[in-house]
Amino acid sequence: MKALLILVAISALGLVSAQYDYNLALKKSILFYEAQRSGKLINNRIDWRGDTFLNDGSDVGVDLSGGYFDAGDHVKFGFPFAHSMIFLAWGMIDYRSTYQAAGELDNGLAALRWGADWILKATKLDQGKVYGQAGNGGADHAYWGRPEDWPASQVRPSYAITTSQPGTDLAANYASALAAASVAIGSSDATYSANLLNVAKQLYDFAKNYRGIYSNSISDAGAYYRAYAYEDELTFAAAMLALATNEQTYKTDAANFWNQFGYGTFVQTFFDWDNKMAGIAVLLSRILGDQKYKTSAQDHCEFWINSERRTPKGLVFINEWGSLRHASNAAFGCLLVADSGIGNAAAYKAFAKQQIDYALGSTGRSFVVGFGNNPPVKCHHRGASCPDAPAPCGWNEYNSPNPNGQVLEGALVGGPDINDYYNDARDDYRSNEVALDYNAGFQSALAGLINAGY
Repeated sequence: MKALLILVAISALGLVSAQYDYNLALKKSILFYEAQRSGKLINNRIDWRGDTFLNDGSDVGVDLSGGYFDAGDHVKFGFPFAHSMIFLAWGMIDYRSTYQAAGELDNGLAALRWGADWILKATKLDQGKVYGQAGNGGADHAYWGRPEDWPASQVRPSYAITTSQPGTDLAANYASALAAASVAIGSSDATYSANLLNVAKQLYDFAKNYRGIYSNSISDAGAYYRAYAYEDELTFAAAMLALATNEQTYKTDAANFWNQFGYGTFVQTFFDWDNKMAGIAVLLSRILGDQKYKTSAQDHCEFWINSERRTPKGLVFINEWGSLRHASNAAFGCLLVADSGIGNAAAYKAFAKQQIDYALGSTGRSFVVGFGNNPPVKCHHRGASCPDAPAPCGWNEYNSPNPNGQVLEGALVGGPDINDYYNDARDDYRSNEVALDYNAGFQSALAGLINAGY
């Protein structure tokens, strides 16, 4: 009943009927991921990007080139990186036909493969190590300019978890990302998919056997992506491996962890890089089918709809840091619940549409770079702030009042505050930074809305 009331309220605001080109937004989001690529670029469609950081990992004798830059900086943070691949892969699993119809399946799978390839490189279980970061946050943030212009002589440090300095959450996130990617890629490259799943199983065992919070072991990551528990990542990994393999071992582990960690007795407000409970409930509702999992999944969606704060213009406001990221993740979460046959699917989808339409411009402006009416032109992003090479780029560009020199197509910015105030300023990284995980739930929600027939 409450969800129906929210649906009526959304309709009264005139937001359900707002129409945007979701296919175009999807295409542009994929371009954003291509603009975030590091390493030796292949089939590069971003004309202002080039090869970067080919010597990452050389300090430890490991090839850690490739992968994705985290945000408006050039660090590769493995924890949110893997989370982003999980959300992207899940969207391609559930909404594969949407990507096919949009002509974006190959590009979407290439984005997954780019990320999975780096996770494979970072996994050195024969050495008892899993690398979770390339680049030092402080040194990186002291530099403003193109990643292509980073001094080749300045080798970036590499950071790993080990058997004695564990990171259950990091290893479990890697396992989930590879398992989800293996399902999404599937028969399009069966050999590669099978390898992803094999490594995912090994990473899961590593996560299960060596317990600890990754940011306690990789302290530099803790300054930017501190984790507070590993239990949900471990449970989610068991559930994702159960989905990928249909093996009873993983089903049993996931069910046991659910009970052991007390899930189902509360709602986890966040659904993001450090909070997986909503996703666990959805996966286990599909795999095991017990009512307790369905109830938990429904409780999460209805909490976002009925109990979470809203801005005056209707954005569900979970947190001020990356407010649109959190709203998009809630939209994706509710679409997953609806598409699992749980609760009031029409109300859940209407809520998801309202949240994504807010990002695309229902309040009068777009929050997606290069899309719609009055989009951001000064997002906090080093490479995009620069003029065409070989013109110099540095802190003058950071401080410039002018629009960015490059259009970072498809990037979702952080978003407004609780009063719908948004500041399109390069130095406002809370409102205006972009990030891998900002677009992940957003892109998968777009695919879900297209799949729903909007």
